[in-house]
Amino acid sequence: MSPPPQVLVLPFPAQGHVVSFMSLSRGLVEQGFRITFVNTEFNHGRIAAAMSDKGCDAAGQGGIRMVAIPDGLAPGDDRNDLGKLVDGYLRVMPGCLEELITSINQSGGGEGDGIGWMIADENMAWALEVAKKMGIRAACYWTASAAMLATMMSIPKMIREGILGADGLPRRHGKYQLSPGMPSVSTTQFAWNCAGDAQGQKIIFQLVVNSNRLLELAEFIICNTVHEMESPVFALFPNILPVGPLISRQRLDHKPMGHFWPEDTTCVKWLDEQPANSVIYVAFGSFTVFDYRQLQELALGLELSRRPFLWVVRPDLASEASVAWLDSFRERTAGRGKMVSWSPQQQILAHPSIACFLSHCGWNSTMEGVWNGVPFLCWPYFTDQFLDQVYICDVWKIGLSLNADDEGTEISREQIRVKLEELLGDEGIKARAMMWKDIARKSVGEGGSSYKNMKRIVEEMNGQRV
Repeated sequence: MSPPPQVLVLPFPAQGHVVSFMSLSRGLVEQGFRITFVNTEFNHGRIAAAMSDKGCDAAGQGGIRMVAIPDGLAPGDDRNDLGKLVDGYLRVMPGCLEELITSINQSGGGEGDGIGWMIADENMAWALEVAKKMGIRAACYWTASAAMLATMMSIPKMIREGILGADGLPRRHGKYQLSPGMPSVSTTQFAWNCAGDAQGQKIIFQLVVNSNRLLELAEFIICNTVHEMESPVFALFPNILPVGPLISRQRLDHKPMGHFWPEDTTCVKWLDEQPANSVIYVAFGSFTVFDYRQLQELALGLELSRRPFLWVVRPDLASEASVAWLDSFRERTAGRGKMVSWSPQQQILAHPSIACFLSHCGWNSTMEGVWNGVPFLCWPYFTDQFLDQVYICDVWKIGLSLNADDEGTEISREQIRVKLEELLGDEGIKARAMMWKDIARKSVGEGGSSYKNMKRIVEEMNGQRV
């Protein structure tokens, strides 16, 4: 039998997508595939710096070869500006990707063959055209909820029904639900309208529309979710194959790979010293930014809770003016608080001392929290996080939401304190969190729904038609 083909994977150039693709890649490596993992040059540099801090090599690890191509932006450009990022990579990455594949195939991939399959991020669906042009079989990977993808794929329907205009902006205001059992989301909070300024929103919406059109080039659509957690979606879109939570493929003994910041593992030892089920874990992913006043309210809310907390404060989470204030807060709460710049989150959420997760509700964080049976206090920031909050609070009922004041601008310290007390005193939420944990883990176990879908995908990629 011939060896499994070499697979090129292409994530959207953002932290959550890269980490999710890394989990998928590790799962494929365990099935015998060799992976060429394509990052932008900018992100490759960040990953290399984070890994060198741990004594790791960013060029490759365990069957995964890391390579890079340009993203079309200058070194100093803001890559958290999604509109600018998308505009930049659409201009240069298609040509660069084609050149990279040509180079790999001409050299035989270094192991006697070239690229046999491509798995592209749904947000990079333009790459499916490159694959078709070069005679490479292709699949698509969606790193967020199936409901979010279903909503995007339903844009033509929503335009016909007058829910949206042709520009993606809402024509009707209120809650929208694709089908019974799916999350009901405000029409003002569709992901493409919560992704930056007006110009950036136009670019993102056009990206979504174009990606939808190109999905027909993918032989299958893989999704990092659980069938039982989103079953109404799959009744509408049976072509989406849930294989998650993919975090189960990333064992804790692996070296961290794909992160943009070095992990501060001192927080694990600190957690070891805390009582069971006592610590509030606070982390807002890689994009969330707070202004000075809101950062203070968050910090003071944690202080008012009088509970131990572990807070991930990225170097770019807030303005420089906040740094001095945070230093004094750190000193004042040193007896029961720990602040780090980046954490080994999967390891943190699995720790017995964690009581709840104050989160931005990014999908990776959502799946990691579910995987460990951790209740959520939800504070979404942008794109799909508002829909994820609806899942957490209204569908699965494993968390509570924080709500901005009457002016819609600020969440108060007092509300944070009150909601934390309410969440941690609710035994029903904790019981449901443990129920969904059990469902998620069974899905990837032998015979589970995600296990069966992954087996089907592996057999198809190996040329064993099923």
